[in-house]
Amino acid sequence: MIISAHNDRIQNIVKLNKPRERQKQGLIIIEGEREIELALQAKYAISELFFCPEITPKNKFEKAGLETVEVNEAIFHKIAYKEKPDGYLALAKPKYLELKDIKLSANPLIIILETVEKPGNLGAILRTAYAAKVDAVIIADPQTDIYNPNVVRASMGRVFTNQVAAADTPEIVAWLKKNKIKSYGATTKAKKYYHQTNLKKACAIVMGTEATGLSPKWLKALNEELKIPMQAKIDSLNVSVSTAIIAYETQRQRDFIDF
Repeated sequence: MIISAHNDRIQNIVKLNKPRERQKQGLIIIEGEREIELALQAKYAISELFFCPEITPKNKFEKAGLETVEVNEAIFHKIAYKEKPDGYLALAKPKYLELKDIKLSANPLIIILETVEKPGNLGAILRTAYAAKVDAVIIADPQTDIYNPNVVRASMGRVFTNQVAAADTPEIVAWLKKNKIKSYGATTKAKKYYHQTNLKKACAIVMGTEATGLSPKWLKALNEELKIPMQAKIDSLNVSVSTAIIAYETQRQRDFIDF
């Protein structure tokens, strides 16, 4: 059992808090029993499992054949992200999906996020995407690591079960045209509200940042603009909330087929 914070393995987990180090080592941090289970279901290769018997007496992954390292409670709290950790933390190899690898349904619904910055927002959107049965989430010109531990936490592990890809804007626009998917961007200057827009056929919901909205290059590429009604003296909602509103309206229009 590891009881020292100076242990090389513990020091390495601390290093993996930085995205540059995760990229350098080709490793990501997955904390939590549920999150690790989802990663295993999605066939992520887990290199090490850190387990704290003082928090959870029985290791539920004992029969999974994972290389397991036991640590005491003080050490686990040092490496954990959650305020109330459950005693499980794993290191795994990431997967990066390309646009050409995305599998589309007969009538796809895509979420596109431009330069999303906050890991918590991205994680919340991934959780919504799974709940609303979105085909894929595509990040245009990414500003945050999709495997940031806070993304994993906020998505409740759905970063592993959703199709998530990142690409440059021109590449995404070309991909949408190739697959005959219309793009609908959320902007306060739109003339039509989201519930007045026909979203029944293959479409992509394009969301910008809360501070600046969609960039001119995306506004130019859109098939149509839409907006969410709001009272005066407020010009935006949290991007994860806005995405959820429009995603569920899209599925409502489609009568929640095959849910």
